[in-house]
Amino acid sequence: MKRKHKRYSKPKRPFDKIRIDEEAKIIKEFGLKNKREIWKAEASINSIRKRAKELISSDPKEQQALFNRLKKIGINVNSIADVLSLDKQNYLKRRLQTVLVAKRMATTPKSARQLITHKKVLINGRVLNSPSYIIPVELENKISLKESKKKEKEDKPKEKENEK
Repeated sequence: MKRKHKRYSKPKRPFDKIRIDEEAKIIKEFGLKNKREIWKAEASINSIRKRAKELISSDPKEQQALFNRLKKIGINVNSIADVLSLDKQNYLKRRLQTVLVAKRMATTPKSARQLITHKKVLINGRVLNSPSYIIPVELENKISLKESKKKEKEDKPKEKENEK
């Protein structure tokens, strides 16, 4: 069995007040569970930036392939400079949890997270229970909520009363 590697790295200075305050604001804004989710977003943005730096001297076709891949997940970039200026907030805005709040399917990020973990959210007809799922642009319009079974239960007693 392959070993799972960490997809993030901890900050070098664990008790940096400025960083801690900034992360607290991000956690509140995006409704994250813990700081590890911020670090994962930062690591993925860093890997995208690293790939862009490698492609600076390459041909435009390879650069365009990177831009197209980022546009598919909803990060709008047109040049290497745009890719290098990406921030962790750009990545966090594409999470399923944040997209649900933006589409007004949930009132707060915490309620969106609860809907997702309780398997109430469907994407293209399939249940997804990962709040950190990055939503591609083509699937953004195919997000829906499960119908509740309470409505069905309420309808059945009324039908029985009508029969009597």
